[in-house]
Amino acid sequence: MRGLEDALRIFEIHPGQCGVLVYVGDTLASAFAVPRPDDYRALHPTLVEDLFGELIYMHGLLGMPAGDLSAGLDDTEVKSLDDLRTAAELCHAEWAEFHDEVMAGRLFDEDGSRQVVQRLHGFELARSLPSFALGRENHIGETITGEDGRIAYLKTFRLSETQVRRGYLLKRLAEHDWRLGATAAALGAGRAGLALRLERSGFGHLLRQDVLDHYRAQARKAT
Repeated sequence: MRGLEDALRIFEIHPGQCGVLVYVGDTLASAFAVPRPDDYRALHPTLVEDLFGELIYMHGLLGMPAGDLSAGLDDTEVKSLDDLRTAAELCHAEWAEFHDEVMAGRLFDEDGSRQVVQRLHGFELARSLPSFALGRENHIGETITGEDGRIAYLKTFRLSETQVRRGYLLKRLAEHDWRLGATAAALGAGRAGLALRLERSGFGHLLRQDVLDHYRAQARKAT
């Protein structure tokens, strides 16, 4: 409990804050937003309870600190307060563009999907899935919007590479009506290879036991 209290103390809340982007190192892990500062303050403790373990583990293995993202000013171009104000405004604009286009550029996936799961009293709950593109950032998300389209709640979570690969397999199976042969052909793999790949990914239960045993036997003969 003491560790959680320390994390909450360090993870400060700013006056009027209604949302936050959570980074692990220089990797975007989550986005969170609500309409009012009081709502944010009430839900702020949930941020440190989220499961960012794999990202933290990966950055721990790399053993490298996050890069210096501070914006410097060229003091040789600053001759007056007006020059300083202009340079600061330029740095602010450049940083905002870099953040939105690069650091958070994959937060919303144009090739992903969005599904409305519930409507109640003029509010709409929707969940979004990414495209599960391999080797790229993929974020799942949940939003609640009012009749005017304003966000009442937004929360996203970055998937790990393992989760992305699992989602990719399920997406490709769904695209081919859950037919093993058609999916294997689309992936350029054999039926046995895909079946064992599904098993390694934790989806062996999707196949009948006798079918899975057959492909296991094939794999043993091949080796």
